[in-house]
Amino acid sequence: WDLYGDCAHLEPGTGELPWEEHDPHSRRILDSCERAAFEITPENVRRARRGYFANVSYIDDKIAGILDVLKRTRQAERTVILFTSDHGDMLGERGLWFKMSFLEGSARVPLMIAGPGITEGRVEQPASTLDVAPTLAALAGVDLGEVSPWCDGADLMAGPRGPVPMEYAAEASVAPMVALVDGNWKATLCAADPPQLFDLAADPSERRNLAANPAHAARAAAMAAAMRERWDLDAFDAAVRDSQARRLVVYEALRNGAYYPWDYQPLQKASERYMRNHMDLNVLEEAQRFPRGE
Repeated sequence: WDLYGDCAHLEPGTGELPWEEHDPHSRRILDSCERAAFEITPENVRRARRGYFANVSYIDDKIAGILDVLKRTRQAERTVILFTSDHGDMLGERGLWFKMSFLEGSARVPLMIAGPGITEGRVEQPASTLDVAPTLAALAGVDLGEVSPWCDGADLMAGPRGPVPMEYAAEASVAPMVALVDGNWKATLCAADPPQLFDLAADPSERRNLAANPAHAARAAAMAAAMRERWDLDAFDAAVRDSQARRLVVYEALRNGAYYPWDYQPLQKASERYMRNHMDLNVLEEAQRFPRGE
């Protein structure tokens, strides 16, 4: 927290937008979060961003601790390290908070890989968290044929990949939303909303939708065609609604009788968690070094 008292980035790059300047999905996000019910002051925004930056530094410090342990235990030279995240946060940009959209603040995350034989550098070509599994599999010597049936990603060590796909059908969406990022260009498609096309190099804040701009008609059409080829939006919508219907049946059933939560909670084996008088000393010492069930 103390590191960021005078940070230049405590102010959003793009301030809160008037309602009419938001795209339809962003309006739905604002409604779903009941944004109109709260007063968010400039100081609230600065404190929220300062706290977020502090958390980033905290994580960075903990990663340094892991790297130090690898170095001290002489494992650094035979360990591949991959750091990424599942989503970002709008942090008050455009007046939006949380995630739930294809905007850069929400969808763009770090992806760093380091290890033996990996050349240091920065890659500007977009990648995806879909690529994590096949990349790690390839680094581990696993045949990608074992991975490809259930993963759409690509091995990043093999070179730049093609357009990066994204899809969303959760909070604030009324129909499946899909997107492609191809170099500096991002296009979105949704049956309920107008198409979008952004030049991220010229317009990193994604304020100028070029989908209806005649000068970019060819690119807009090509990316829309690529999205329709990749996704059947009608089938996507039907699959989501079918899944929701089935899960609602399970949800209602779980509310009757003995309730068992869906929350992730790993089961713990008492025989491995606690010392027993019959436990071999070597097993006990191993458990102290590598605790289980925590």
